[in-house]
Amino acid sequence: MHRSGLTELEVVMAVVRRGSFRGAAQELGMSATAVSNAIAGLESRLDTRLFNRTTRSVALTDAGQRYVARIGPALQEIRLAGEEIHSDTGEPAGTLRLNVPNHIGALFLDQLLIDFMIRYPKMRVETVSEARMIDIVAEGYDAGIRLEESVPQDMIAVPLTGEIRQLVTATPDDLLSHQGIGMRMAHGGIYRWELARRGETYALAVPPRFATSDLFASIRAVKAGLGVGFLPELYIREELERGELVSVLNDWAQPFAGLRLYYPGHRHVPPGLRALVAMIRERGTIPG
Repeated sequence: MHRSGLTELEVVMAVVRRGSFRGAAQELGMSATAVSNAIAGLESRLDTRLFNRTTRSVALTDAGQRYVARIGPALQEIRLAGEEIHSDTGEPAGTLRLNVPNHIGALFLDQLLIDFMIRYPKMRVETVSEARMIDIVAEGYDAGIRLEESVPQDMIAVPLTGEIRQLVTATPDDLLSHQGIGMRMAHGGIYRWELARRGETYALAVPPRFATSDLFASIRAVKAGLGVGFLPELYIREELERGELVSVLNDWAQPFAGLRLYYPGHRHVPPGLRALVAMIRERGTIPG
């Protein structure tokens, strides 16, 4: 039977979370060489390659994906056991790991987490922002944040925002040109503008003059008059109120379920996560 130290397993999970040996080294306070040696030593004992490496990327092999799916939940249970012992005083302590979408930090998440850590000084928080959907349990996260439609059905979901509307948005002058600003999705395609009114639905593939995966760059492009965008009202409310942007086709802008914090319900919920959920419910949802 192969035996592996917990440190090596934590290194594996850090490489998965960060997507690189250098990122894992920064997270763990190790050198990149030490991370590489730990992975190489583990692969040697397992007689299996866990990661495919190139000069630009690191990705799990099929065997690596199966291995991580097994060790991820086990490592998290070990960590939670230790945190539970240290939180016997009733004050949450330990590390809370969250996987979140790009763009939401500056909107409201940063302030929420700052207030959370002020209230609970023994808590540490780590967030990783990315577009791809992941298995939060397998990759070592306590919870994730996604739109309700993307939350797995076996998860507990806590509302963070109300319903969200996507608005066809432009500067007043921009409406004369009708050039598009497109959002590039994690799968590489351009997001179609989904419109609905009284049973009619359209998914418009607007040829973009400018396409980006950065929501804030898309907003800046629309504000600069480069074209018409399809933007979440949640992010542009102040610009609309000031008249910097205008919304058109409002009767075609149908709301959809907003952002949710989600976590597995079939396992022990760590004290820090329980405290964060309580704070979210205390504050109520953010208008969409």
